[in-house]
Amino acid sequence: MAGGNLSARQKMINLMYLIFIAMLALNMSKEVLSAFGSMNEKLENSNQAATVRNQALLTSLDLKAEEQPEKFKSLKIKAGEVKNLVTDFNAYLADLKTKMLAKTDDPKDYEAMDKTDFLDNYFFKGDGYKPEGEEFLNKIASFRDGVSEILKSDPKLAPIAADVEKEFSTAPVTNRDGKEIDWLDYNYKGFPLVASLTKITQLQADVKSTSSEILNRMLAGSLAAEASMTNYTTLLETSKSAYFNGETFDGNIVLGRKDGSTRPNKVELTLDGKPLSESQYTVEDGKVKLNIGTGNPGEHVIEGKLTFMQDGEPVEVPVKSTFATIPMPNSATISADKMNVVYRGVSNPMTISFAGIADNKVTASAPGLKKASGVGKYVMNPGQGREVTIKVNGTLPNGNGVSDNATFRIKDIPSPTGTIRGEDGNVTMQRNNLEIATIGAKLDDFDFDLPLQVTSFKIKIPGQPTITVGGTKLNSKASAALRKARRGDGITIFDIKAQISGNSSYKLKKVSPILIELSN
Repeated sequence: MAGGNLSARQKMINLMYLIFIAMLALNMSKEVLSAFGSMNEKLENSNQAATVRNQALLTSLDLKAEEQPEKFKSLKIKAGEVKNLVTDFNAYLADLKTKMLAKTDDPKDYEAMDKTDFLDNYFFKGDGYKPEGEEFLNKIASFRDGVSEILKSDPKLAPIAADVEKEFSTAPVTNRDGKEIDWLDYNYKGFPLVASLTKITQLQADVKSTSSEILNRMLAGSLAAEASMTNYTTLLETSKSAYFNGETFDGNIVLGRKDGSTRPNKVELTLDGKPLSESQYTVEDGKVKLNIGTGNPGEHVIEGKLTFMQDGEPVEVPVKSTFATIPMPNSATISADKMNVVYRGVSNPMTISFAGIADNKVTASAPGLKKASGVGKYVMNPGQGREVTIKVNGTLPNGNGVSDNATFRIKDIPSPTGTIRGEDGNVTMQRNNLEIATIGAKLDDFDFDLPLQVTSFKIKIPGQPTITVGGTKLNSKASAALRKARRGDGITIFDIKAQISGNSSYKLKKVSPILIELSN
């Protein structure tokens, strides 16, 4: 362009074109470096939110393990093992990033991170690897293989193992020219520092994403297991608790979940050891309805099994229930109006009576039991211990006395669920709505309408220290911190303190946290 018989002016113009083209190339390179930097920042923010979400999932799993250890204890152990692998690998990657930026004056000056020498010298030595490069590969392998082994030990989690092995594979890579290149060379050799930094952050994101998927599968898988036929039991429904000889017993044997679509493929039952014929029962609305005589006075046993087909295989649900036939009133009918247990911290309404005996001829006594208005009505406020026995005495019309007793299990009120503006779990909210929202607590699927009052809570906003708030709404300090949050940030409200309205002496279990994603 600048040679030949061109004039001095034309040569100068051509030279300026060359300089202009070089400047365009230089600016494009800087734009690419800045783009990598921007991507790295977004991944960092996403990783912070993922850390909060994963901790909330672990907290939920811990609570379930406390309340239902037979179902969730083994999953909690596995989750802890995965968490240890995640923590170790993430700590190593964080330390590696610190070393990569050690000689950088400004960690936000991405356009200056165009050199390739750090990892080229840190990982590689000629055509081989330095100990640091081998360590990097070993750390990936330890995480990958460790998580895979944990998952493979549980059939419900095993499908994720293949994804983990693929996601964190370090097998050689075939480039676009068809040449096979070692994984470390392909991904980290000859790349600008900011590109490698972003890849390391992406690797951290993959680790946290894997952890989230495992924890979600653990919780969802346990709920699915609860719905399996192998977890069902049978219940005996009767219109009354005792029958006179000569009456027809109208009881129903039902599954724990009453569902019209749940029908056994085979019914095998016996009454006092004698098989029941098909004319002595019918299957309707998910129930095996019995049509049998009550027999002689005394206790009678119904045993057998119901067979269901599940995934093409027969699943047997054992049946064992009893009922009593009595010649005259000599046994008390004691039942909790709302449940078959009594709850500590709650006034439990109860009905206590003797069949055939007037209410004024019946007395009942137990720690925490008081007579209420109405026929046979009592209120139980259990104290300490795990069981309470109610003793009942009655006077028959002929003047003879009869007595009976019943033992009830005492249970604590279940763990409350944290709420914000009445919603629980993962909630998407606008910043201004969150600032004025009310933090509450509720008892899901609890038989009593028990009002709860929140007294304090803690709020964690990404990039800022945890703030403790008294009452049910954000204070000025929390509101100020909220204004610094970004769109898409995951905000956690946890350590919610709540008490029963009007009964502050009862200590409720730990309240589950709330996860909030800012929408603006």
